[in-house]
Amino acid sequence: MNDHSLPTRQKALTLNLDAKNYGTFAEIGGGQEVSRWFFSVGGAAGTVAETVSAYDKAVSDRLYGHATRYVSRERLRAMLEQEFNKLREGLDASQGNTKCFFAFADTVATRSFQTGGNGRSWLGIRFQTRPREEPSEIIIHAHLLDSTATGEQAALGILGVNLIYAAFFLRDEPAKLIASLMDDLSRDRIEIDMIELTGPGFPNVDHRLMSLQLVEGALTDAAMFTPGGKVVQPADVLYKKPILVERGSFRPATNLTLDLLQRALEQFVEEPEVRGKTPVVLAEMTLRSLTPGQEDAGHDDFLARADILCALGFNVLISRFGPYYQLADYLSAYTDGLIGIAVGLPTVRQQLADEKYYTDLPGGVLESVGRLYKRSVKMFVYPTRDPVTNQIQTLETVRLFPFALTTNRICPFGHRTSWRGSSEKIPHGGRWFRQRLWRPSKASGFFDRSIKRRF
Repeated sequence: MNDHSLPTRQKALTLNLDAKNYGTFAEIGGGQEVSRWFFSVGGAAGTVAETVSAYDKAVSDRLYGHATRYVSRERLRAMLEQEFNKLREGLDASQGNTKCFFAFADTVATRSFQTGGNGRSWLGIRFQTRPREEPSEIIIHAHLLDSTATGEQAALGILGVNLIYAAFFLRDEPAKLIASLMDDLSRDRIEIDMIELTGPGFPNVDHRLMSLQLVEGALTDAAMFTPGGKVVQPADVLYKKPILVERGSFRPATNLTLDLLQRALEQFVEEPEVRGKTPVVLAEMTLRSLTPGQEDAGHDDFLARADILCALGFNVLISRFGPYYQLADYLSAYTDGLIGIAVGLPTVRQQLADEKYYTDLPGGVLESVGRLYKRSVKMFVYPTRDPVTNQIQTLETVRLFPFALTTNRICPFGHRTSWRGSSEKIPHGGRWFRQRLWRPSKASGFFDRSIKRRF
């Protein structure tokens, strides 16, 4: 919670007493927990024009059109558009000069006896910042983590009030807006892993930076955006897909960085579990390379790296993860496919095989490796050159994790007569990238298609 935040009750009352804002509440799947707050604090007549809860799917389809998934971004958008347009068309002539209209909506799946697991919700608000202005919009995705459906509904109600209050009173300071969403809540109850702010109320907002601030503020452990810079809920991209990921600071992306990923991808697509499928390729940046006090800290630096990775056609994951098993646990929540991790041999030596990184685990390195490989995970290890002997060193020659080698869970890259091994920076421009870095192969074709879309 923010040190100077208002309690939920005070936020709802403040909104009710503000004569300027007037709107509709549409809630599906988790009761009417948000609108309940505005009725319970008094003065709701000044804020609430209508409440609706289309719980039955047939009724929901009649109001908002047919949907293949009811707890989805697409369904939320349809709800916001329908309810806002209906409100404005009905009341604009009589109140449009003095009111800022809004439509709040959420579509929710709380935990149930049949499915178990945590609930989740899409929430959004479409609103005017001035009378008769074109609307702005905030959309978020949240995981509901309470152990009971009743608890999840209560947390949802608080989150909805926070969102509406932030839209009207904190929109000029996006960082404060994001932090305020957790007022009267905690990460034990809510995780927010996607936010999108659009419209005239949010000029010059960079959604990638908003994703970074979700992670920095510990509202989530990871956030994701596509090569086009679009923020996404990770499940929309990762669900049941094979995934290949490379971790790094990418400051900047170099020949070595990209050659490592290409060679890993060439082997990854030939794995029996992956053959014939299109894998998702991720570049993961962790907060360890964005910590204040480090040479490369700062949001401008982050955005510059993100621009390069997006230009190269990568999906980007921003995370708080430390050990590799935390990354594997996170990805396995979205997919039952193979997870490939592309690493260099120095990383294996320094981060995976060094006891000092696992002092918090009773079993040390052995326990961390066990946690990593309890999932469907395979690690592809790029060789290095010994600075003293100038000899190529591979996973086999340094004899790390021999048990993992025998079980085929960690494997060296295929034999080659030479390795790029260069930290030369990549000149700007996709044409150079295609001509000089990626050689013809099934794997490089995957990247080539991404690059052509960008340049």
